[in-house]
Amino acid sequence: MAHPPTVTTDARRHHDPERRGFASDNYAGVHPEVLAALALANGGHQPAYGADDYTAHLQDVFRRHFGPHAEVFPVFNGTGANVVALQAMTDRWGAVITPAGAHINTDECGAPERVGGLKLLTVPAPDGKLTPDLVAREAWGFDDEHRAMPQVVSLTQSTELGTVYTPDEIRAVADAAHERGLTVHMDGARIANAAASLGVPLAALTTDAGVDVLSFGGTKNGLLFGEAVVVLTADAVRAMPHLRKLSMQLASKMRFVSVQFEALLAGDLWLRSAARANAMAARLAEGARAVDGVEVLQAAEANAVFARMPHDAAERLMKRYRFYFWDEPAGHVRWVCSFDTTEEDVDGFLAALGEELAR
Repeated sequence: MAHPPTVTTDARRHHDPERRGFASDNYAGVHPEVLAALALANGGHQPAYGADDYTAHLQDVFRRHFGPHAEVFPVFNGTGANVVALQAMTDRWGAVITPAGAHINTDECGAPERVGGLKLLTVPAPDGKLTPDLVAREAWGFDDEHRAMPQVVSLTQSTELGTVYTPDEIRAVADAAHERGLTVHMDGARIANAAASLGVPLAALTTDAGVDVLSFGGTKNGLLFGEAVVVLTADAVRAMPHLRKLSMQLASKMRFVSVQFEALLAGDLWLRSAARANAMAARLAEGARAVDGVEVLQAAEANAVFARMPHDAAERLMKRYRFYFWDEPAGHVRWVCSFDTTEEDVDGFLAALGEELAR
């Protein structure tokens, strides 16, 4: 009888595990403590679709950070978290006020509108942040049947431009929204980096600041896969379990999503990982400022650095380290640090940056 071919899984055949770049924290691997948690959960059988022991325990883990009324719904990815959350917060005729540069508007292939069936009302936010005045620009026409009805305000923490809202800034936006009968959603793909930057607990940026529903990020902070919708105000949503399934975000083997979040949040792993990424971004920004021909465009408030440099030098450098143009015609680039970025990584990149600018 013929034997099946032997399959080997030597990762070095596919990529160099010692090589790191600065394109995105999504490029990073899985934190070893998260991998260990996955192995721990991988024995025997557990009920499917969230009826497992790990998902049940996860409710208590999240409530330690977000208060006794928080309810968590694990999902597969960030776009899924945003779409499920916003669907649950809006009617079929509802609209969401958000910055023009928000991820839900620019980087989710129209999923909130096409899959979620809602309207995005965008406002200009040069620093990525909403303000009460910006909310007011689109918070009108509630009784106009010809216009999508504003129902939700969505902000991102930290923002797509790497800026960070303070608790007071979030509270001001939330108050302005609530005064007009709107609820507040936060895209928290990098909320851990924001909290680490400000030195505040997660609740200070969410529950205590008036946020009603949070899309909590895990993948960018060391998880293999998985994000979560965290409902902080119960009457801000409807039919969350049904919408999660309808949106193809209900994991059958949910224990493997939930155990990762337990590893991240039961202790201080979320904070250690985010703080490391932030510190490396600060080191990168400081070093880049000293390179002739590079302009760092703003302070590195979280784990991203935005800079301007000559286009040809950027293209040469991209062949040595992965990163992206942010605004290619303007020569703007974005460099992102991860939980596993080291000082040697940053210093090597800065040396390469100097070499390419000197050519």
